[in-house]
Amino acid sequence: MQSLDLIVFEKSQTTKTPRYLLILLLTFATPCFAQNSIVEHRQNPGFESMNLPFTEAVRVDNLLFLSGQLGNKTGSFDLVSGGVVPETRQILENIKAALARNDATMSQVVKCTLFLRDIADWPAVNEVYIEYFKPPYPARSALAARGLALGGSIEMECIAAL
Repeated sequence: MQSLDLIVFEKSQTTKTPRYLLILLLTFATPCFAQNSIVEHRQNPGFESMNLPFTEAVRVDNLLFLSGQLGNKTGSFDLVSGGVVPETRQILENIKAALARNDATMSQVVKCTLFLRDIADWPAVNEVYIEYFKPPYPARSALAARGLALGGSIEMECIAAL
């Protein structure tokens, strides 16, 4: 069997690193990075009173992960009325508020994931989305889901770089 070597370029000099050394490095270095990461669970006091089994936001080093947001009114399980457009606007207001509680802004969002009850709502969601995000836009994924919490039309989660 032929040996696989990793070629590393340093200051115009080529050296070969044996594969076992690379595997050894990855095996032991990866847990060290994870152990040195700062992980903070951040819960809005109003969110805590809703007694939900997840944290509103988790900060890992310089990344802030927001839990999925629905179009519910602040501190309530009631969705705003009117369907996907008002729900999307409320979601983005909820995201904006969650970011502010964590000393971040919409311009720091680097990734969004949208879950739509009906993929046909995608163009209407985009119209509201561009009111809150400006170019260069965050990376984004959108998909249709059969059912969303509280019977919502849309759910959105975001990651921000702090």
